[in-house]
Amino acid sequence: MNERMHHRGPDDDQVWVKQPVGFGFRRLAIIDTEGAIQPLKNEDGTLRLVCNGEIYNYRSLRLDLEAKGHQFATNGDAEVIVHLYEEYGSDFVKELRGMFAFLLWDDENEVLVAGRDAFGIKPLLYTRDGERMLFSSEASSLATVMESDVQVNHKSLSHYLTLQYVPGVETMATGINSLKPGHLMHVQRDGSVSIESYWQPCTQKETASYTSEQWKERIRTVMESSVSLHMQSDVPIGSFLSSGIDSTIITALMRELGPLHTFSVGFEGEQNECVVARKTAKMLGTHHHERIIGEEEFFQLAEEVIQKLDEPVADPSAVPLYALCEMASREVTVVLSGEGADELFAGYRIYQEPTALSKVDWLPGVMKRSVQKVLSHLPAFYGKNYLTRAMTPIEQRFVGNAKIFTDDKESSTNVCFHHKIEDLLAPYYEQVTHLNPVRQMQYIDQNFWLPGDILAKADRMSMAHSLELRVPFLDKEVYDVAKTIPTELLVTKQTTKALLREAFADLVPDHVLHRPKLGFPVPLRDWLRGSRGEQCLERIYRAGVGDYVNLTYAKQLVEEHQASLADHSRKIWVLYVFAVWYEQNIGVRQSDVSVEQFV
Repeated sequence: MNERMHHRGPDDDQVWVKQPVGFGFRRLAIIDTEGAIQPLKNEDGTLRLVCNGEIYNYRSLRLDLEAKGHQFATNGDAEVIVHLYEEYGSDFVKELRGMFAFLLWDDENEVLVAGRDAFGIKPLLYTRDGERMLFSSEASSLATVMESDVQVNHKSLSHYLTLQYVPGVETMATGINSLKPGHLMHVQRDGSVSIESYWQPCTQKETASYTSEQWKERIRTVMESSVSLHMQSDVPIGSFLSSGIDSTIITALMRELGPLHTFSVGFEGEQNECVVARKTAKMLGTHHHERIIGEEEFFQLAEEVIQKLDEPVADPSAVPLYALCEMASREVTVVLSGEGADELFAGYRIYQEPTALSKVDWLPGVMKRSVQKVLSHLPAFYGKNYLTRAMTPIEQRFVGNAKIFTDDKESSTNVCFHHKIEDLLAPYYEQVTHLNPVRQMQYIDQNFWLPGDILAKADRMSMAHSLELRVPFLDKEVYDVAKTIPTELLVTKQTTKALLREAFADLVPDHVLHRPKLGFPVPLRDWLRGSRGEQCLERIYRAGVGDYVNLTYAKQLVEEHQASLADHSRKIWVLYVFAVWYEQNIGVRQSDVSVEQFV
């Protein structure tokens, strides 16, 4: 298992075994690079710990613990966990400000405590394999030692086809689960398991009352604190810099604290983010590095990216992120990035939809259902989509930032599904019925899109190159500020993240301040209209996924896309990523199969 994850920690490899527990750890040395060797222990050796991540408030915690008589053996950050556990028991996790996944063995009480950070920045996978409980940072590592063969989880496949990622606890591999963000697990000596939540996104209405200027000051102060804490490192550190405001805020705050390496990636052609990022870097005075990716390199990297993702995540931006991380790893060991700002400060354009729909949102539910039924039988006309969405309850129209296969999901697969994504989301919507629509959408994204797509690809793509990626926006104290900001100060008819933009208007260059959100603008639609479409289709055919994917329908999608009858690029990519993942993890390559055999 350790060897399988060499890329996550090339600096040290340790194994500790004391029945009934064994720990293995791969270390990427960041703080106290020589001394903080894991597993860590307390003074008498009755506690053992392995922890992936960083505890950013470890210095203040350590001072408090030392004042209470605790003795430390290292200068690392993670050692505070064993002493906090001695002091507070499992409640200690509420004291942590950081990103982490940990396993702690309490020898005296014969209990294993597993925990994951509040936002799910760091992964923690587990499986019950016979009488064993196995844990790892990657599902592929678990699969290497499991007694049973890994198969495709049909429920996960169903949700993946809709969302482009696997949401929630279950993974695409049967029997392998993910500990939810903000949760603890206790495994007793007799094998009994309990899981409980210690933190979850806020479901309270906005109650704080500040002026606009006071809000901006609060945002500025907490972000300055978070960035400063996230810059703690004994190894070189840099920043990702795109054309957007989030990474620019992080970079500008870091640059105020000293010299800085910045890294950008772009694509050949008109949507090259490097042009804007280069201008920003020059204005901020950073040591800037950039990489331009063309069509050929994108597809050369694709299969390697899918393998490193560990789970199928059909987000095309994973490929440029992988290339960006590789470039950054040549210069630094740690980077700060802007993930999380959209989910906390309402940055997605879809969050403007409730305002746009408000003109007809006042209609009673009965009338909305009647109009919706009539609309479903009418031919297309200007405004039909607007009316349809306005008549549709939010819990049915919004499942997150990606909605790929919907009405045609059953056509895309040979598996009979009984799993609706709305059923998965329903309990979450029930918790926030009292909140306004924007807050409801944020809550769904914070629980699903953020850990399932954004943070999954950020962790896997960075660790593939032994690079630690830190996200200062996803800090509990930043969240405590963001959750209380009135929605109307964040989302307006003109823009999103309005108050965040205003809070940094003096620091962010004008050419970035009001620039619309792009993400990584991958030109996948155009590429798949050429020969790449046939190549992806042939790859789907050769992967041996005929039991899961309707190959005839896949061919139809490619043909319609190449004839410009529709934009099926994201659907094709979802099927392609699943096919490659399946072959890499489960299937056997059927190299003698050609597309023509399925015509």
